[in-house]
Amino acid sequence: MRLSHLIATVAHVGHLRPAPGTWGSLVALPMAWALHAIAGPWLLIVAIVATFFKGWWATARETAGKDDHDPSEIVIDEVVGQWIAFLPVSIGAAHVGAPLTALWPGWVTAFLLFRLFDILKPGWVGRADRRGDALGVMLDDVIAGIFAALGVVVLAAISHGIMAL
Repeated sequence: MRLSHLIATVAHVGHLRPAPGTWGSLVALPMAWALHAIAGPWLLIVAIVATFFKGWWATARETAGKDDHDPSEIVIDEVVGQWIAFLPVSIGAAHVGAPLTALWPGWVTAFLLFRLFDILKPGWVGRADRRGDALGVMLDDVIAGIFAALGVVVLAAISHGIMAL
């Protein structure tokens, strides 16, 4: 088994059916929790950047010479995007000194918003996906993760601000 395949499929999680992208997003959550538990949001940020570049390399290797630029078994992009969506939860927990488990609504929101943006591919997400190359495979999930993270922040502000009145 090639290293690029293990990275691209996140140790074969991408071969789970149905909905391998959803499985990739789900497995990203305990991974994010573990990174946060080890060293907080800073380690998660480093992991996002490092995994983006490893994922870009692995995706390029796995799709080289193939017609399908984004096969469903490649889910490393979902991991990176889900981690970005989860980042405000990690930062919020670290900021207030709360355990991550106390912020479970943020986990759920990050997961659902990321999947929504990743599946629907609105605006810039779709534009990145249409690049038709390994960078596009990674970037569409990065952008979906950014949109989801912004949604998490807005919904947390509403929940903790308006609803707390």
